[in-house]
Amino acid sequence: MGEQTIIGALLLGLLEGLTEFIPVSSTGHLLLAGRAIGFSSTGNSFEVLIQVGAILAILTVYFHRLWWLARSLPTSDESRRFVAIVLLGFLPAAGIGFLAHDFIKTVLFETPVVICVSLIVGGFILLWVDRMALTPRYTDVAQFPASLALKIGFFQCLAMVPGTSRSGATIVGALLNGADKRSAAEFSFFLAMPTMAGAFTLDLIKNRDILNADDFTIIAVGFLAAFVSAVVVVRSLLDFVSRHGYAPFAYWRIFVGTVGLAALWWAA
Repeated sequence: MGEQTIIGALLLGLLEGLTEFIPVSSTGHLLLAGRAIGFSSTGNSFEVLIQVGAILAILTVYFHRLWWLARSLPTSDESRRFVAIVLLGFLPAAGIGFLAHDFIKTVLFETPVVICVSLIVGGFILLWVDRMALTPRYTDVAQFPASLALKIGFFQCLAMVPGTSRSGATIVGALLNGADKRSAAEFSFFLAMPTMAGAFTLDLIKNRDILNADDFTIIAVGFLAAFVSAVVVVRSLLDFVSRHGYAPFAYWRIFVGTVGLAALWWAA
């Protein structure tokens, strides 16, 4: 393991934190950027395991709210209901992710054309939804009905194709089903916690026999970098989308996907 590998892990960790909670596909960006700088990880685990840094960022920023939820669970129907709808939204991805894990990691992760096309198509969909004259029915994540949470959960499954974006899929699903832009992003934050924790646990179990000390070192570097940059994003994203919507992210997706396809064509 050389200095170049450590620097690559640091840069990709920062990229993970910057892109995990915005609808541009952190995994797609990591895979394309890693390919561009010649970075590779054992079993493609780095790209999945460093997401825990982003989870820690949510726990840090939302600590008081999460602590209140934990303390009030035994006595508060509202708290139990909110935890239940988040877990309900997580279930579709948990089931499909478990069944399709090997195909996702060995086929989709290794197909950059799929990533680039997903970025572009998802960008146009996000732009279309952002411009729709939707009338929000839900503005508070605590009041999301169970049916809405489940629908968002099925939309999240689309993000198993790298380049689609977990946050992008959940936000589009929420917007199309009556959430406003701010609550759509916030629910995506909360849904990320069980989803990413589940992905981390499954990937670690699947790859525990092939990971070595060097792998865990670069994962630790990426983890810390992802945490720092994700804190910045989580603290600022809700206000940003309230003012500007999701169009800036849509244009960025289209740009990155187009540049990626051009680079692949040039290298062919």
